[in-house]
Amino acid sequence: MNVSLTLVVIMAVLYAGGVYAMLERSLTRVLIGFLLLGNATNLLLLIVMGVPGGAPFYGDDGPQSDPLPQALVLTAIVITFAVSAFLLALIYRSWQLGQADLVEDDAEDIALRERAADTSDVMEDEEDDADLDDEATTDFVGLDTSPLTIIASSPDIDRRDER
Repeated sequence: MNVSLTLVVIMAVLYAGGVYAMLERSLTRVLIGFLLLGNATNLLLLIVMGVPGGAPFYGDDGPQSDPLPQALVLTAIVITFAVSAFLLALIYRSWQLGQADLVEDDAEDIALRERAADTSDVMEDEEDDADLDDEATTDFVGLDTSPLTIIASSPDIDRRDER
């Protein structure tokens, strides 16, 4: 096993561990998973860099290192640090408010999910039972359901005329 294959295996293990940790409900594990993903990305960029060589601006003949992956690694470190600081603040605030860092399902989200499932069942039943008219190309067929109101036929204007 040479060095680059070892780095590839370590990178794959870090990516797998990071994704697995991010799928948990604990915010602390999400932070650990994100840090693992950031380190795996840095290893990926080091592997992509290729064979190390001399400094790119030194002027020697021979292999020179590519400065772009080095700049990308620095950028990835900064992004990982910024998102980690945000997640730490989020975890701290969650701990202050609820004494736990678990992400719970919201009752309103559960009710909305159940209502959406019930609505889709009702809509499927209506589609199966309904006879489709070829004449009606819109849902707004009658005056009562039309989004446009004609001024002359408006009930408010008729009531004003009666006074």
